[in-house]
Amino acid sequence: MDTTDPFKPNYPAPTAMRPLLGLTVLVIEDSRFACEAMRLLCLRSGARIRRADTLRAARRHLQVYRPSVVIIDVGLPDGNGADLIRDLAEGPSRPDVILGTSGDFDSEVVVLDSGADGYLGKPVVSLAVFQDTILSHLPPDRQPTGPRPVPHDVVEPDPIAYRDDMAHVADVLEGASDTRTLDYVAQFLGGVARSAQDQELALATDALAAKRARGDSAASEAATVAGLVQERLSEKIAI
Repeated sequence: MDTTDPFKPNYPAPTAMRPLLGLTVLVIEDSRFACEAMRLLCLRSGARIRRADTLRAARRHLQVYRPSVVIIDVGLPDGNGADLIRDLAEGPSRPDVILGTSGDFDSEVVVLDSGADGYLGKPVVSLAVFQDTILSHLPPDRQPTGPRPVPHDVVEPDPIAYRDDMAHVADVLEGASDTRTLDYVAQFLGGVARSAQDQELALATDALAAKRARGDSAASEAATVAGLVQERLSEKIAI
């Protein structure tokens, strides 16, 4: 007697070298540089990727598609990614895997308390960490069978994507100095700078975030960050 379920989704079988084959990953991330890293990780792992750069765009996407994995940045231009994590975790059509990501290490507790399965701290460039974090939360029938080599590769996003992020911050800062804007810039640049291993910008962003957290005036720190952003925009990138 045939016991095959005719309505069961027909996913491509994952392999040892492409363990995420058959998965669709929705990345909700406003940084072009960070998202480019995710694209490379998905490509190397066999997964398809879709991207949304705001909560609004993500919610529109989720009304139409049902991704297997959702990776949500905590700090987004139109709200806190933890709110979407909570909605998905408690909703009727929960994805197989929900992960939060951030360049702020204190965000891990918020992400997990909101109902995420796991957390990816930026920079997310290790193929092994990316694959293992997703695989550890997948149901058994979506796992590759047999032994699987542990990759030691790291991805290197296109530096043009980093320049795009600098241009985005410059646009945000132009003519805007309200506290909400500065908080967003500090959060955004912190993750981007760490992902690109730009220590000078990361330190300046940390100083801005620290002043904002204490409620002190951060005009000097904001000016320093703005100057560093302009320096990176003026640098020529070899193509």
